[in-house]
Amino acid sequence: MIRLDSLRVVFDDHVALQGLDLEIGEGEFFTLLGPSGCGKTTALRSLAGFVEPTSGTVHVDGRDVTRVPSERRGVGMVFQSYALFPSMSVRENIAFGLSVQRVARAEQRERVDRVAEQVGLRPEQLSRGVAELSGGQQQRVAIARALVLQPRILLLDEPLSNLDAKLRVQLRGELQRLQREVGITTVYVTHDQEEALALSDRIAVLSEGRLEQVGTPREIYEQPASAFVCDFIGEATHLSAGQLALLAGSGLDVARDSWVRPEHVSLTTGDGLAGVVRAYAYRGSTTAVELEVSGARMLAEVASADAARLGIDDEVRVRVDVAAVHQYGDAA
Repeated sequence: MIRLDSLRVVFDDHVALQGLDLEIGEGEFFTLLGPSGCGKTTALRSLAGFVEPTSGTVHVDGRDVTRVPSERRGVGMVFQSYALFPSMSVRENIAFGLSVQRVARAEQRERVDRVAEQVGLRPEQLSRGVAELSGGQQQRVAIARALVLQPRILLLDEPLSNLDAKLRVQLRGELQRLQREVGITTVYVTHDQEEALALSDRIAVLSEGRLEQVGTPREIYEQPASAFVCDFIGEATHLSAGQLALLAGSGLDVARDSWVRPEHVSLTTGDGLAGVVRAYAYRGSTTAVELEVSGARMLAEVASADAARLGIDDEVRVRVDVAAVHQYGDAA
């Protein structure tokens, strides 16, 4: 469906993308994930036709669209700011692209009504000004305005970032439902790892304009291909030389760069590493416990019922599931 081949984008002396290769299947919910400045929005805007690559190509359905104008690519775009027209009603905002295309008024009304229902806008809201709507409702209008043009591809640039946490979670589920119902190929940009893991069929993790890993949410989390991915996705402890020395003889290569996730660190009443509780954060059924082990920080995920018995500066025994430790770099 979508293919980016050796896509390179340079702005003055800044290299935004360093030869990006990606393939996105038809009907996929595909997320570009990474920290600010990693190149994810540049990749999205290159696909949309708003940024012309310095080199490389963009293909859609086997057609080279690298130099094709945005309006002829069959894409719909939802911006972070929504980019709605405050002087227009909700209906007029949704119908704007249809008006530009000179679609007949009767068809405009029919298509606007249909897409408004799909995104959860009530009929009485269509006559209101967009300024009268909440942030979540404005986001629905922006999505409806993109979908009403019946694009082959929907592009979303951090569309939930301006919303409060509870509304983000709610609309996340609605976005996923809508994408499944419409069946449209969707490319989503975010820096929010939780959002990416919850929404995506597959994720591309970018760092400094380079592709670090592509995979399903489970693959990205459980089998991170690099130390950057392991550190950026979820929580992980970078094991210190002292901590690794305590694990010598366990089968780990203690000379390599090693990381472990909190769920693979536990407290035990038997043999284990000596540790001290330094802090904890209640998270409902589990509690994140910050430990000091061999003079360095280590995170553990503990059942809250067990964590309730812990106090700051308590001495504990710590078990690391060495089979779940991620190691990077050359073997010693």
